Formats: sequence, C-alpha cells, structure tokens
Amino acid sequence: MRSRAAPSRFTSLLFLFFLSLSQVSTSSRPQWILQRVPVVLPQQTEVQPAPHFLAPARLDVSSSCDPECHIKAPRPSYWDLRQFLAYETLDSTGQLTETAIGIYGYNPNSDTSSVYSSRSSGKVAQSHVRRKRQIFGHDGRFSIAGQDFLLKYPFSVSVKLSTGCSGTLVGDRHVLTAAHCVHDGKNYVKGAQKLRVGFLKPKHRDAQPSSIHTPSNFTNHIDGASYSPPINDKMKFQWIRAKRTHVPKGWIKGNANDIGMDYDYALLELKKPHKRRHMRLGVSPPAQRLPGRRVHFSGYDNDRPGQLVYRFCRAGEETPDLLYQHCDAQPGASGSGVYARMWDGRRRRWERKVIGVFSGHQWVEKQGTSQEFNVAVRITPLKYAQICYWIKGNFVDCREG
Repeated sequence: MRSRAAPSRFTSLLFLFFLSLSQVSTSSRPQWILQRVPVVLPQQTEVQPAPHFLAPARLDVSSSCDPECHIKAPRPSYWDLRQFLAYETLDSTGQLTETAIGIYGYNPNSDTSSVYSSRSSGKVAQSHVRRKRQIFGHDGRFSIAGQDFLLKYPFSVSVKLSTGCSGTLVGDRHVLTAAHCVHDGKNYVKGAQKLRVGFLKPKHRDAQPSSIHTPSNFTNHIDGASYSPPINDKMKFQWIRAKRTHVPKGWIKGNANDIGMDYDYALLELKKPHKRRHMRLGVSPPAQRLPGRRVHFSGYDNDRPGQLVYRFCRAGEETPDLLYQHCDAQPGASGSGVYARMWDGRRRRWERKVIGVFSGHQWVEKQGTSQEFNVAVRITPLKYAQICYWIKGNFVDCREG
C-alpha cells in the first residue's frame, strides 16, 4: 500500500524541478534594463456610433505574414504611428469613443523595438488552415491544479475571459489580453459589451492535494515505481464584469492578415478590484537577453476545460513587434501574458514581467517548405507607454519600462 507521504513528496520534488526550469544562477543575473520610454498621450476623444456586437468570438488568429515578411516591411512614419496607437474605448454601457493620441520623446532611429507595418511589397506566403495545430511534437504543457498552486503567484495572475480567451492581471483592476478576443478587426464580438473576467478557484476546501498535472507523455518514477499525480478537476470561476475595454486602432484598421498581429492586444478595466497580486509590465528585451532565451505563459486552453495550463519554451525568431516560438498551445490560450523572469537591480530581487501577449498561430509555405510558429505580440516602448497610461491614467509613472 502506497504511503500517504508519497504524493506529497512527489509533488514537492516535481514542483521544485518545475520552478528550477525558470531559475538561473544569480552569478550571471540577466537583468531588466530600465530605459526611458516615449510618452503617448490622449489628445481628443469623440463619441462613435454604438457597435452591433455581431462578430463571432475568435479564439485563435492566423496570419500569412512570416518573419521575413515583417522584417522587409517599410517602417511607418510618425503619422502612421499616431493612427495605429489611437484607440477605441468600449464602455459597459455600450458607448464607444475614439481617442486620438500624441507621441512625445520618440526617436525611431534609436528605438530597436520600433513599430513596423506588416504590409510588404513582396509576395506574401500562402497561408493554410489546419484542424490540429499549435502542438509541436510531444505536448509539453503542464496542467496546474490545487489551490496551493492555482492561487499562488505567478499562476494566480492568469484569468479567463467570457469570450473564451485568457488574460493576465497587470493592475489592481486591469487585465491585458489579445484584441481579437473582443474585436475581430472589423466589429466587436458577441459578448464584448457584457464581458466578464473569471478567476479560477477550488470548489471545495476539502479538494484533493495540490498537484501539477504533467503531460500525458511524461513518465514519473518514485523509488522505482511509476506514479501519476491525483487529478483535481473540482474547479469553478469567480466572475467580475469589465467596466471598459481599450483596443488600439492599429488592430481595428484591418484584420489579422492585413496587420500581421502587430497590434493584437487590448486592456480591460474591471468594475471592482480583483484583490490579487498582479504582474508588472516590461519592455520586451531581445530574445538573446532572456534567461535561456526562455519565455513562459499560462492560459485556459480549450482542450483542457477547467484547468490552468502552463508552458515554457525557447524564444525563436523575432521582429520589432512579434516574438515567434514553439510553445505548445491551443485555442483559448490567446490573450495570455508572455513573461520572463530576470533580476531587477533597482528592487534588488528577481522579478517576472509581462513582455508580450500570446496572439495565435502562423503556418506559411514558401517554395515548398512549411514553416510553423506560435506568435506573441511584443511590448515595445511605444506599446508600453500606451498600455501603462491606460492603467495609471498619467504618463509620469510610465517613463521607465
């Protein structure tokens, strides 16, 4: 008969191993490098006709513009950027406003993460749609269960949207998610006006012991015997309504294939504080500066209902606005905050920061060769300035990212 201590012992060992995957030696200390960011300020707001909320909710976005397509794209002018970073605000009352913005302190020649338009004069690779996708080889996702893990940072910052996507807590009452979760590029999706944000919590206090559910292809051995962690699916969501939603006009100008996901991000303001710890924003550093070139994110993948799914992987190619990687994901994970953990010299501690938003999948075929990626929108200095202003309501607290 197996000892009661075995599951606890295994869980502890596995969790330590799990956390060690995101740890690096303090001697190397890859650091967050604070940089002065430009100022993005609202200038004029106009009321727009009320939306119809007719678009079907989209849980995944595809684009036919690959990294080469983005790299070759022309750099937008200052006036283009003002159009892309202008934004719409949808209130829970149904009122829609459009805000023009001004950009100050922005030097495109010194900005290594400046925004590019994804339109290219070259031929765009042909895009294909496939049913089963976003899993590369063996499924390397981890399902998190048990309140000791679900309610513990950083897993506790992950939330579920009533439209079927995921999101990340980035303020006392703010959630960062993907724009396509509320807007399809042309219209607001059904349910966007009455959008709710769900916080996963155990149904019963006497739920089974906390555990991390490993992938199906992962075999565990404890003292020479195989062991599978206990399954805990007794979960439910606590929901909070969204008060307003901000979406950049760069997303609304066209559709995902036209803009290549560059502006696939949105910010939700909740009607009341969520009372959980949130994750800070950070300007996305180059992939080679990330510890092990590794990124992480957690979300609510549709193929694992009621579970929070965590994954990490090596960051691949990058463009000024997008980060390509092969993190396993399924529809429903869109909107998850992509984060990294590095040393914060000012605060003298290791800190995780959101550096991107998981958007969707790209599968392109060029000259008979297929290329597949999962794509995240990078938080550039301009996007940091905009999102931070949405959260803080002033630019003074948004000058360093």
